[in-house]
Amino acid sequence: MKFVDRLNEMATLDNEYRRDGASFVVVYGRRRVGKTELIRYFIKDKSAIYFLATEESEAMNREAFKRQVADYLNDELLREAVVDRWDLIFEKLVSSSNSQRTVIVIDEFQYIGKNNPAFLSVFQRVWDNLLSKENVMVILCGSLVSMMMSQTLNYDAPLYGRRTAQIRLRPISFEYYNEFFDSNYSEEELVKRYSLTGGVPKYIEMFQNSSDLQNAIKNSLLNVSSFLFDEPNFLLQKEVSDIGSYFSILRVIAEGNHKISNIAGLIQQKQTNLPRYLNVLIDLDLLEREVPVTEKNPDKSKKGQYQIRDNFLRFWFRFIYPNLSYLEISHSDVVLNLLSKNFVDGHVSYVYEQICQEKLWTLSAKGLLPGLLERVGRWWDNSHEIDVVGLSEKDDLLVVGECKFWKGPVGSNILYQLEQKTTFVEWHKDSRKIIYVIFSVNGFTDALKAVANVREDVMLI
Repeated sequence: MKFVDRLNEMATLDNEYRRDGASFVVVYGRRRVGKTELIRYFIKDKSAIYFLATEESEAMNREAFKRQVADYLNDELLREAVVDRWDLIFEKLVSSSNSQRTVIVIDEFQYIGKNNPAFLSVFQRVWDNLLSKENVMVILCGSLVSMMMSQTLNYDAPLYGRRTAQIRLRPISFEYYNEFFDSNYSEEELVKRYSLTGGVPKYIEMFQNSSDLQNAIKNSLLNVSSFLFDEPNFLLQKEVSDIGSYFSILRVIAEGNHKISNIAGLIQQKQTNLPRYLNVLIDLDLLEREVPVTEKNPDKSKKGQYQIRDNFLRFWFRFIYPNLSYLEISHSDVVLNLLSKNFVDGHVSYVYEQICQEKLWTLSAKGLLPGLLERVGRWWDNSHEIDVVGLSEKDDLLVVGECKFWKGPVGSNILYQLEQKTTFVEWHKDSRKIIYVIFSVNGFTDALKAVANVREDVMLI
């Protein structure tokens, strides 16, 4: 698997490694997102000990860590010794290390504290009394997001205030997606693949060696023996207890129901009961709450809609979960037929809008717009919707865009429709400068190109 992007995260780790004195880094994020690979890539040329915690008891983890340290130090006496205290193992580790900085990695750290909450206070003392005074870099890594936050990041966490840096690892953006593939895929093909895998490296790996997307879907997503087939269960079962309620919520959202009132009605729950479920899914990076980008107080807006943030989960709950019975009895042809009719309009087109929002941020960052955008998102009212909107209060700039995942070129009629919809956007109506951006995976008609050539307020991407 290629190591792609992660430039900012590597810079953070490098800075912490060069820090004067001890450093304490917390790395966390959802499963499969590439945390362990990031850490392994970082420590490959360093003096480092890597320990993977398990769901076994604290005592079993302590014994395994002791053996790991003994192997690292090549210390037979430590390997055979009976040690019932963590601090003794860490003391041996740092006292036997040479003058070179030592990186100590504990992966899936949350499991030890889950089995024995008192361990967190023990590790706090180890850090305060020993490690913080040594030439070490400690990396605690975990994939149970809620537990890592409660153990290391939240104000009431035993380890709160000790970290010198934290990295919340998120999926890789579409900007770098093509680097995963040796084949020179078109933008259209890359968008389709991204709509299935998102930027999750483990998912991308399942599609790397197949040039036929339909076969890849059949073998990796519709095959009951594939690990991706049951992935949503795996993602949620360790984070939540009432998995059925979360599945119901994700399913109705995937079907196109984004308002909290509609979601509550369809799953037959009181609307007041839903926020606790929705907030958990948001914390896990699986869901996001979206409001029109022009809203002045997004948190208080009553126009909030909920969207599945993860491309794979959105696909799974849209096409696989409702059809599990067919797939379990080997009728994947039924699901493939549904996909042939609804895959682009019902799934890919939405993902393409998200990609275009990323592209708009990039245009702004590269100075290709007459202002620096402060917000990017969608806009809608009761009758109209604009796919991509960027705002700059400072520069009084409104950027509006349409995203077309079409087989053919996009014509000038789309620009005129966008201009008409923009008249309903009330933001800074009397003073704003407007830029119109048309995004297309398959180009533009000559007529639209001619318009763009003579108008400074029109961009074709």
